[in-house]
Amino acid sequence: MFARTRAEGRPAIIPFVPGGWPEADATVAIVRAAVEGGADALEIGFPFSDPLADGATNQLAYQQALANGVNADTILAAVRAIRAEGIEVPILLMGYSNPLYSYGVVKFASDAATAGVDGLIIVDLPPEEATELEGPAQAAGLHLIYLLAPASTAERITAVAQHASGFIYCVSVTGVTGARTSMSSELPEFLARVRAQTDVPLAVGFGISAREHVEAVGQVADAAIIGSAFVQVVGGAPAASRPAAVSAFVREMAGASPARA
Repeated sequence: MFARTRAEGRPAIIPFVPGGWPEADATVAIVRAAVEGGADALEIGFPFSDPLADGATNQLAYQQALANGVNADTILAAVRAIRAEGIEVPILLMGYSNPLYSYGVVKFASDAATAGVDGLIIVDLPPEEATELEGPAQAAGLHLIYLLAPASTAERITAVAQHASGFIYCVSVTGVTGARTSMSSELPEFLARVRAQTDVPLAVGFGISAREHVEAVGQVADAAIIGSAFVQVVGGAPAASRPAAVSAFVREMAGASPARA
């Protein structure tokens, strides 16, 4: 994917949506619509009751997903259904460590890979605490994606760079997820510090909510991850018109021409 988007001279567009939300069976249609709009990959959120890195928008969506009865089995079933439709873009599951330990990390890595997952982003699992998952993930062929933030020290960047696989998730600001009006002025310097230690692709998330943010990210990184702004579009659209709204939003963020009627 990154080879293709680099050849096209643009950052990859990676929307995030909580799995099993707004309705328990909504994920497949949302992913399909996002891909039709130009998404290069999808992050599917693994709902958790204490999503400490997420802002109010994603926290509410996770609460609603849990109320829908969503769990690991339903998330993996949704991924299998996505793959059964012939959707081939990379799929990453993003969540927290507790549900994985409850499921069993070896079994989860194997079942996720079998379902069609390409990578895991476990927000609260730094490299020094990820030994139990890293081995099974590698054995299953899954990328384990780590996060860095503007406050990350040189030592922390080195540690993540040594374990990096797939890409490194670079948090644009120090704080929780949420749409913001502008990108941090610290971002270029932060990404330069990371780039100095690795050739692994860099993806930027937290706060990307407008096309100009994507353009700014494209100057310094390989991908733009669109979370809360995408979640707001999904949550604000009636079910019947949701696919059109999702596709239109992704198309706008990608800088593509509107679809013809």
